[in-house]
Amino acid sequence: MTRIRALIVDDEPLAREGVRNLLQKDPQVEIVGECSDGVQAIETIRATKPDLVLLDIQMPEVGGFEVIEGVGVEEMPAVIFVTAYDKYALEAFQVHALDYVLKPIDPERFARALIHAREMIGMRSTGEISLKLSALLQGLQRSPRYLERIMVKGTGRIYFLRTDEVDWIEADGDYVRIHAQGKSHTIRERISTLEEKLNPAQFGRIHRSTIVNLNRIREIQPLFSGEHVVTFHDGRKLTLSRSYREKLLALLNRAG
Repeated sequence: MTRIRALIVDDEPLAREGVRNLLQKDPQVEIVGECSDGVQAIETIRATKPDLVLLDIQMPEVGGFEVIEGVGVEEMPAVIFVTAYDKYALEAFQVHALDYVLKPIDPERFARALIHAREMIGMRSTGEISLKLSALLQGLQRSPRYLERIMVKGTGRIYFLRTDEVDWIEADGDYVRIHAQGKSHTIRERISTLEEKLNPAQFGRIHRSTIVNLNRIREIQPLFSGEHVVTFHDGRKLTLSRSYREKLLALLNRAG
């Protein structure tokens, strides 16, 4: 049996380690490299031309779908998507018969995906992979892609927050602090990037450094100088800046 040359792409070291451990159990798989971001992945795929890419979707700046666009569907190897992504993307994978595994990865599910990947690699010369990836990207462009879970790196583990559990989010440079159910979680993500991934029917900006879950708002009261105070169901109060007032009210009207 021909050996598969595999490349691991994920911005989380623990996630890369998990995929690496699973791949190393298969003697017919050779790991040709690991990439921690999308830009590095595009360059490495072009340079090493692996047979298979284990590709994370949610990466800062350049995500998995952008990697495919950057490499080009004609040059892209077979892909197993490794993701904590929302239902729209998962439905798209199923429609186009592309394989994926959800984080945290189930070893049995991973083994089945690897079997499917071998079949896809065998069809490489027919252009089947290119057609599937092209159809996937076109389908995702027509569908909203909003997060349903947010991956959080803890001490020696990775866990997930459902977006409907989130109360509010605040910026801290290249990081954000996510407040949910009385706890705070820090992830490496700029607030503007995270905002694009959140459903605008559920989340809105009230300040350049603050995003709130619209379902948590109890009332809005005016302050001086055009600012307002937003009161949550748990009594927490946050400032709504003047520049975000009209947009927030429009979001609340649509949500209501």
